[in-house]
Amino acid sequence: VDLQFESPLKIVEYPDPKLRAKNKPIDKFDDNLKKLVDEMFDVMYKTDGIGLSAPQVGINVQLMVFNLVGERGEGEEIVLVNPSVSQYSLKKTLFNEGCLSFPGLYADVQRPESVKINAKDINGSRFTVTLSSLPARVFQHEFDHLQGILFFERMTDEELDTIHDGLQVTWLSEAFQMIDFGVNWFSFILVDL
Repeated sequence: VDLQFESPLKIVEYPDPKLRAKNKPIDKFDDNLKKLVDEMFDVMYKTDGIGLSAPQVGINVQLMVFNLVGERGEGEEIVLVNPSVSQYSLKKTLFNEGCLSFPGLYADVQRPESVKINAKDINGSRFTVTLSSLPARVFQHEFDHLQGILFFERMTDEELDTIHDGLQVTWLSEAFQMIDFGVNWFSFILVDL
């Protein structure tokens, strides 16, 4: 797949269709991929995130980055290309999650405590690793993005009720922006005639 993107990257917010689109595997491990990864870390740090998937910046490929410290130069920068899961733990834990594509929304999500994954690094080398606790949670959140699954879809009905209004407001503001754009564009045509 040919990686094309414009700098600087911007966070894609719900309900943008890119968050639901199919994400293609990466087959070129070149300087362009390294540049994309670096820019993904930049936007993640600027928005106070600890994890980010490529679809969240409008690029539909199988790529995620994370750093649990959330500061450049601190912690460990993790890059996972074309990740897959080979095993989930039976034990699950509840934890409050947010998402850069849903600004201001936080809710409890239950996920497996640990996960065994297979992936490639930024140079294309395969590796297997088992993550647990917060790293496992961040991975699963970002991995869901690569499958077109959004974090509210992992919530219980009760938990979903706590953010329902926020989801509606987010969706409505997007809808009104689109309507407003349409009205302005339409009136521009009328004035032009």
